[in-house]
Amino acid sequence: MSATNNPSLQNSGPVDSEWQGILESAAQEVFLMMAGANLFLRAPSGDSPSGEQTAMVGMAGTLCGMVSLQCSTETAAKLACLMLGGQAATNRGMIADALGELCNMVAGNFKAKIDTLADRCMLSVPTVVSGGDYFMHTLQPSACLCAAFDYEDGVIWVLLTIHA
Repeated sequence: MSATNNPSLQNSGPVDSEWQGILESAAQEVFLMMAGANLFLRAPSGDSPSGEQTAMVGMAGTLCGMVSLQCSTETAAKLACLMLGGQAATNRGMIADALGELCNMVAGNFKAKIDTLADRCMLSVPTVVSGGDYFMHTLQPSACLCAAFDYEDGVIWVLLTIHA
């Protein structure tokens, strides 16, 4: 499975050097606020994003692209329980809703922190894909920012894919 055509693509487009840190901060703030989950940034390793649960939110306007979150089903279920209660652990719809909302909040928090995007970039409704055997075909990205976080026994991947 691969979340983008080339998730390791380095910044080669309209990306400010501060955006990586802003994306990381946005993810940590949202996960703490929405789920009480502390995310710990992993050192860059060159690993590709992986996991059976992927949430995506499109961005259009000043910035065109997509924010996505990817993690294991177990990690997504833990997050859903923290957000929605214990009954979410076995409810696929609730797990998808929780992951989609986290992705939406990360995208919104990210764009709100950047003056040139805040009011000039719209977000789509979240889409969640369950399963790991897929390849998402998109326009060739001009840049892709990727952050990996440790959360309990799992890894949560946060990506910002930008299309010029």
